[in-house]
Amino acid sequence: MNFLVLLLVLWVEKFSSGRQRIQQDGPWRRWLASSEGSSPWLTLAVVVLLPVALLGLLLVILEPLAYGWLALPVHLLVLVYSLGRGDVLADLGPFRDAWRRGDDQAALHVAERDLGVTAESQAELLERVQDYELWQAYQGFFAVIFWYALLGPLPALAYRLLALSAEHGQPGVAERAAQLRHAMDWLPVRVLAASFALVGDFVAVSRAVLHDLLAWELPAARLLANAGRAASEIGEVPAQESGIDSLDQLWQLLIRAAVLWYAAFAVWILLF
Repeated sequence: MNFLVLLLVLWVEKFSSGRQRIQQDGPWRRWLASSEGSSPWLTLAVVVLLPVALLGLLLVILEPLAYGWLALPVHLLVLVYSLGRGDVLADLGPFRDAWRRGDDQAALHVAERDLGVTAESQAELLERVQDYELWQAYQGFFAVIFWYALLGPLPALAYRLLALSAEHGQPGVAERAAQLRHAMDWLPVRVLAASFALVGDFVAVSRAVLHDLLAWELPAARLLANAGRAASEIGEVPAQESGIDSLDQLWQLLIRAAVLWYAAFAVWILLF
């Protein structure tokens, strides 16, 4: 059933507006704000662990019924909710237009406004936008799919709630949530880096990330950026058009990695 849910979530993501209707964070964010008077760990237990526990209880009740098919819509709703917010390609659109025109000031402005990215130079700006594209695709899709395929909907939901807590919580709660999210990112980001090596430049990725592969303190975003740029063979200082091409190359790399993950999961289902 898990593989069917993974196929259905692609349809919801690409061919319907269902994701925007399902991803309503307002009630949860109000709950987070009202729970932050207690200690950070207790707050996370209430707003992350409690929903995950309730979901687990619901699935325990539903899965024995109708051969588990009653649990399928719950899996699908939870997985769609756990995906990232926004649309990476749409968010990058204004930046791409400004960069293609050669309008440095407009590119800086839209990058800060739409992407939350700031930089001091054109080369630095493009590099940070590349990092943004890789990270948003990873945390919005690959990390969630990884945990769902490995352990089901509970860790997928926990990952998204931790990400939202790190983004919207008060400093104490956000710091603790970021620590837990770092732990959940450690394995999937390395699996994705290995996937980049398989679908991109294997030698370049090995040279770029092998010495940091087991480093616990290394931020997931940095490892991902190093692996992505190495796999795509992106040059140091691209020109205007080649700068846009570098974003396209990274997106194609992500698509190939996603196809690899789905193919590997399908083979796993057939064999085991």
